[in-house]
Amino acid sequence: MVQFNTLKDWLSWQEQSHPLAIDLGIERVARVYRALNPNASRPITITVAGTNGKGSCIAYLEAFCLAQGYRVGAYTSPHILRYNERIKINGAPVGDDLICTAFSRIEQVRSVTSLSYFEFGTLAALDIFSQSDLDVQLLEVGLGGRLDAVNIVDPDAAIISSIGIDHVAWLGETREAIGYEKAGIFRKFVPAIVGDPSPPDTLKKVATDKEARFYAIGQEFGYRKNHNDWSWYYGQQIINDLPEPALQGEHQYRNASAVILATQLLADKLPMSEQSIRTGLKNVRLPGRFQLITEQVPVLMDVGHNPEAVQTLVEYLTQHFPNRRIHAIFSMMKDKDIAEVLKIMKPYIHQWFFAPLANIRAATESLMKEIFAQEAIANVSFGYTGFTDAFAAAKQQAAPGDLVLVFGSFFLVSDCLAEFQSKGR
Repeated sequence: MVQFNTLKDWLSWQEQSHPLAIDLGIERVARVYRALNPNASRPITITVAGTNGKGSCIAYLEAFCLAQGYRVGAYTSPHILRYNERIKINGAPVGDDLICTAFSRIEQVRSVTSLSYFEFGTLAALDIFSQSDLDVQLLEVGLGGRLDAVNIVDPDAAIISSIGIDHVAWLGETREAIGYEKAGIFRKFVPAIVGDPSPPDTLKKVATDKEARFYAIGQEFGYRKNHNDWSWYYGQQIINDLPEPALQGEHQYRNASAVILATQLLADKLPMSEQSIRTGLKNVRLPGRFQLITEQVPVLMDVGHNPEAVQTLVEYLTQHFPNRRIHAIFSMMKDKDIAEVLKIMKPYIHQWFFAPLANIRAATESLMKEIFAQEAIANVSFGYTGFTDAFAAAKQQAAPGDLVLVFGSFFLVSDCLAEFQSKGR
């Protein structure tokens, strides 16, 4: 049994202790969870899965619950700047000491069961939440759903934000296959809420097989935009004059609508006033999603790292930054569909700057050169040591009226935010 005194040491050990970085399957983690909290009662639980939009849904849920005065825990991944961002209580990341204590408790009960980095984090979040007198816990699925560690907890409502092509090595190469995996979070008689406007058939099939209560946007519920506000509806129930979501993009109306439905379907367990929903829509925040830093040449950051997310980014750019010269600082993980992302973004980028990342999963410069050439993109600069170097080059070439765009990876946005933080901005 190992023990460490610092969060940094715990995380360094976890990164090396399990043979696979991603190890889907819930038998091992469920066994440890039962040993960790054999008699623990859980708070009301809402689980969120999806290709994109999971973090946004959790952010809305958290904002609504805080506005209502509930004590709320939120587990999300990945983090951007600090590991602690993954485990929040009442909107604030928990301290190192709480996480280290949870890791120590997990280590004491896991025996010979090997756990991945993500599984340790999931168990730590659940352990901390179980001892924090919460009214509600919000759990974001890491990858897929059916075999994800988060799925060891039975939710009171399950939300799937969207289905796109991503993580094909683990989830399958089609939306139908990916939908089947993500629908694994559905439970008998529990609301199964889908915010994807064109959901694959597998979602409803799994819901039917499991006898879950299925709700799809555009069918059982939806929204209507007005000039300066919008309305949400579910059957005969309507909430009018809602403020525009503080999170940007058309897709945020779908995310917010799915979340509002979850609160209404749980009204007997988790009453939620219309005023709390309005307040939450105004107050919701999510770093790294269409995050704009205003400078002489503004900097827009987005963690989008798959074709669906990048198509949403294009829609946002054309709506909010039309006819701008865009200088893109770009990097991606090598297991992503880099070629398709480049194909989508190619017409909108004036100049590309490849920023290598210090991550073993990241695409190398040689791989990126090959893919850029394959997509016939010549307006790209290489040879930078990292984000800081590439950012300086982009700023040097940008003129007033242009836009610097940082996108393609959580890790890249993290480097960007760390850069601004180090300069006190």
